[in-house]
Amino acid sequence: MVGWLRAERPAVWDATAATGGDESEAMGMSYSNGVTGKGSAAAAIGIAGVVAGTLDLLQACILFGWHIPKVIAAGLLGPSVIRDGGAGTYLLGVVLHYFIACSAAGIFYGVSRRLRFMTEHWVVCGLFFGMTVELTMSYIVLPLSALHVRGPFELKDILLGLGVHMVIVGLPIAGCVRRFGE
Repeated sequence: MVGWLRAERPAVWDATAATGGDESEAMGMSYSNGVTGKGSAAAAIGIAGVVAGTLDLLQACILFGWHIPKVIAAGLLGPSVIRDGGAGTYLLGVVLHYFIACSAAGIFYGVSRRLRFMTEHWVVCGLFFGMTVELTMSYIVLPLSALHVRGPFELKDILLGLGVHMVIVGLPIAGCVRRFGE
């Protein structure tokens, strides 16, 4: 009967018993986040940035109009490009938007490597990260940009921005980093 049990066990059990490791480690499963497989930093950051950037750009274009990439480029080039800019300005705005989204994903990835609870509790941390992204953009980046956007802001706009970025930016970044990260 012992021979029958031995024959039914997966080979990974024997390999891990010989090395003193854990079965889940041999299968590429991490107890820290419960995700199987080996990921990579580039994949996690890239996928998270593209997903969050696409969702954010689409919602911004739907809410505020399809000229939003020009407004993003105006943050670097000045407000005159919103009216006078062409396809190059539009493309620059799209590239800048994805750069910002991938940078946010890179920050979340980097911090989550040191603070493992960020991938273990990715929903809550993603929601808070989305709020952090919104507050950083509204109160640090935009006032320092060539647009010089400053308050006072209306409460409904603040709450809308926080809610949208929590769901559209924070959750996809946290979920993708959890799923595709190392």
